[in-house]
Amino acid sequence: MICGYEVFSERQITKVVQKKTDSKKTASKTSKKKLSAKDRLEYFYQLLLTKRREILGSVSEIQGEAFKKSRLDASGDLSSMPIHMADMGSDTYQQELAVGLLDGERKILRQIDEAISRIADGSYGICLGTDKPIPKARLEAKPWAKYSVEYARKIELGQIKE
Repeated sequence: MICGYEVFSERQITKVVQKKTDSKKTASKTSKKKLSAKDRLEYFYQLLLTKRREILGSVSEIQGEAFKKSRLDASGDLSSMPIHMADMGSDTYQQELAVGLLDGERKILRQIDEAISRIADGSYGICLGTDKPIPKARLEAKPWAKYSVEYARKIELGQIKE
């Protein structure tokens, strides 16, 4: 578990995706347009797993650096002189910045896991707001995208609630 976020191994994710896609092959097809099986299950799945690995690595690194046991450990300072208030303020700022970065990374991890679930259930590449296909270029830029650019823009402008 990283910062309250349960982390699954790639093997666990792959087993779940494989099991769900195997059962979907025998089930009837839905009326929604889908990406081809090759695009949906191979290329984008690998993109998502690669990005997930990168984020997990950076989360571990940020955690390790930001939350060291003491100021002496963090700064490498070997003296036991009293800490200046300005130094304490800098340390606090650095920790708050790290917490903000970790929060953003955890949100992306959740979105990646949701995208992997959509691959498994066959709805990957379909805008959740309009039920229209998300362009391949958008998915290549942001493989965990769940909305088309137009729909996401409307959400950002407050025209539509998520």
